[in-house]
Amino acid sequence: MSGFSAGSPKEPLLSENGLAKRTKEQVDQCMKVDRNGQAETLSEEQLEILLTEISPKMRLIFSICYYTSCRVSEALKLEAGDVVGDRIVFRARTTKTKRTREVKIPTKLQALLKQSQLPKSGYLFPGRHRGHLTRQAADLALRETCEYLDWKGISTHSFRRTGITKLHDAGVPLRRIQARTGHASLSNLALYVDVRREEVDADGELL
Repeated sequence: MSGFSAGSPKEPLLSENGLAKRTKEQVDQCMKVDRNGQAETLSEEQLEILLTEISPKMRLIFSICYYTSCRVSEALKLEAGDVVGDRIVFRARTTKTKRTREVKIPTKLQALLKQSQLPKSGYLFPGRHRGHLTRQAADLALRETCEYLDWKGISTHSFRRTGITKLHDAGVPLRRIQARTGHASLSNLALYVDVRREEVDADGELL
């Protein structure tokens, strides 16, 4: 994840009270409000700001969603035994398609996992009383952070959609992306790719 552009000394992302600096004026202009029901995708700067703002536990949950292109419900249901060497195994009983899939852990996510004091057994993200942390808890934490930043259109799905769009923009074929995401069909997967208006406008100049 890249930070702010180089040049003058980089200002800290956090103020003394732990809240982010340099966010609203620099980033709001990039945020779109009306996504027609789709979660907003995030730029690298927006992603860094958001993951800096949110709690360490939520940072890891949403990083798993971003780096493995999984659903937040799949990340929340991960157990200690699902991290096998350099791979994360999403078990059939926890996936929407009821199919098991494995995703190699990218280097940046490996570093985050090593920094975290994760349980040696049971759920990686246990709930307060029993079971795993709920989706509602993750949604609330994200919503509160976005309300502080005055960002709209972002949901727990934004991290999965951002990762998928970034892979597509990098030229990764949809078939290979599908192997990571677990989508039942390419048509469903294609809906996750963010098509930017400026790119569509520029395509006409290719004719």
